[in-house]
Amino acid sequence: MSNILLLEDDLSLINGLSFAFKKQGFELVVARTLKEADSLWVDGKYDLLVLDVSLPDGTGFEFCKKVRQVSKVPIIFLTAADEEMDIIMGLDIGGDDYITKPFKLGVLVSRVNALLRRAKDFSSADTQLESNGMKVLLLQGQAFKNGNLLDLTAAEYKLLCLFMRNPNMVLTKEQILDKLWDCDGNYIDSSTLTVYMRRLRIKIEDNPSEPQMLLTVRGMGYKWNVIG
Repeated sequence: MSNILLLEDDLSLINGLSFAFKKQGFELVVARTLKEADSLWVDGKYDLLVLDVSLPDGTGFEFCKKVRQVSKVPIIFLTAADEEMDIIMGLDIGGDDYITKPFKLGVLVSRVNALLRRAKDFSSADTQLESNGMKVLLLQGQAFKNGNLLDLTAAEYKLLCLFMRNPNMVLTKEQILDKLWDCDGNYIDSSTLTVYMRRLRIKIEDNPSEPQMLLTVRGMGYKWNVIG
């Protein structure tokens, strides 16, 4: 049984989500303000967070930033804004997915199930990945470059794991999005992936403008280039 923390102040939406999630067998805990969410949050207690962006005492972005300091738990944003920069901001600070209001409950439940599956996949199998001076400890959810801990968002971490698990293989944008977000092309676009790739390169490459490890293969996709 998966435990979900919902941060939302709309009572009618809370009631609908409570019914939908409980029907799926999820345990749901509800917070209506940032203050309530802070008091309920304990790392390791929840399998997934669903965060509304606009709240009476702040934004879901603020709570996401706090959580990402200690946890890589999957996060979905609920937002009435569909501006590209708002979406990119939410994903860039550590969100894994977003859904704009109004939405169908079945669509959100599908997204939740997809993220829970991905989280399970990424925490299983190998316990360590290593190449190019990079080391990923999968059980701890940590990545290191030359022994130094990297400050990666959840999406950056998952991208790095995906590439290191497929050394010297060209992965198309569609393959990457499908693997990470169960994407059908409608809600995560290639421009968002480009943002993630640029920020990941800044954190792992010695010279991000001339990458040696995370290469772009023109007209095809990206490749993790194993050096030496």
